[in-house]
Amino acid sequence: MQMLSVKKRDASLGSARALRHTGSIPGVVYGPHQEATPLAVEAKAFDKAFAEAGEATVIALSGLGADLPVLIHDIDLDPLTHRPRHVDFYAFPKGERVQVAVPLSFVGESEAVKVGANLIKVLHELEVRADPMNLPHALEADLALLAKLGDQIHARDIKLPSGVELMVDPGEVVALTQEVVEEKEEAPAEVDLGAIEVEKKGKEEAEGEAPPVPEAKPE
Repeated sequence: MQMLSVKKRDASLGSARALRHTGSIPGVVYGPHQEATPLAVEAKAFDKAFAEAGEATVIALSGLGADLPVLIHDIDLDPLTHRPRHVDFYAFPKGERVQVAVPLSFVGESEAVKVGANLIKVLHELEVRADPMNLPHALEADLALLAKLGDQIHARDIKLPSGVELMVDPGEVVALTQEVVEEKEEAPAEVDLGAIEVEKKGKEEAEGEAPPVPEAKPE
């Protein structure tokens, strides 16, 4: 199990903004049997842990007493930098099944795509439920199932490890092949040169007319 070192967050660590300025991320760990505890984690260490574990793999927090198995539950990203500015860790009770979205990994090759079809990936993750210790890091979607144009991969086609339960409609489409539709170029609209000449001539005649002379009023 991957370890991630954290520190309890108190006044001595400064504000959330100060933490981010020094290269750390504020966060919190909580759960049914875990009191909500503010904490701080080094940004580089968190980035590495998240890249390897994602939100569907258990990691252990150290620095809060006994090592605490958790899932990365939620990450708040800065809208401008897209860097994490707060993270929630969920401490699950032993034996509790949890529902999470596990990312899909597309493997293999589609014969239909080889001969020119479009590959449309509809889903990039699947909701499943399992004991946290049995959660897969990713689920494989085999593109070899897309042999012909119009073939589809459904949620029921994804092989799940023992003890992992699918939590979406088995008929949900994961990926499909589609005919490539070429956009037709529209022919340019025909220009009526005769109408342009008539309009131009009329305009020139109007411009050549002398303005009307006002009538003299008797004194």
